[in-house]
Amino acid sequence: HTLDDQAETVLLGLGRGSGPRSVAGMRPHDPPWGRPLLAVPRATTRAACAELGVEPWSDPHNAEPRFTRVRLRTEVLPLLEDVLNGGVAAALARTAAQLREDSEALDTMADMIFTRAGGPEGLDAGVLTAEPAAIRRRVIRRWLLQSGVRELTDAHLRAVDDLVARWRGQGGVWLPGNLEARRSRGRLCVTSQPTTRGE
Repeated sequence: HTLDDQAETVLLGLGRGSGPRSVAGMRPHDPPWGRPLLAVPRATTRAACAELGVEPWSDPHNAEPRFTRVRLRTEVLPLLEDVLNGGVAAALARTAAQLREDSEALDTMADMIFTRAGGPEGLDAGVLTAEPAAIRRRVIRRWLLQSGVRELTDAHLRAVDDLVARWRGQGGVWLPGNLEARRSRGRLCVTSQPTTRGE
């Protein structure tokens, strides 16, 4: 992966509204993956191959306009580079790096809050109430994933967060996998709900 691939990843994340984790792009080292060329433009890697007489393999999918990433590469990024007078791919890659740094700092803070708020009975809503939304939702996200919730969406996360930030005695939040998050006696808990079958 090159700097251009990173820029495409950031644009995809922005377009899908996937949040900061997605807009932060790919990590240079994310075991088992290593991406040593993530800061190098694609044109440079191609020029290096040509200079060395190396024929790079090109994935045929990279020429298929039915894929969103290919259209970003061939239509959107060139247009942005033209309209904004160049440097867009590098700017998007810098933005991704800045967001990764911010996310890592927030994740570290969220880990400390998770330890304070967590326990076998769930999360202490009182501990979470005092925290900023960005940290609180990171704690809730981690807890829900550890509780077995799969296919967690932003809507699910915000609904569970409302059990803390907008608590008014409301009922639980239904989650994928026949699970329900609810608030009881000042704590958030996840319970399994029985599957209902038609007669």
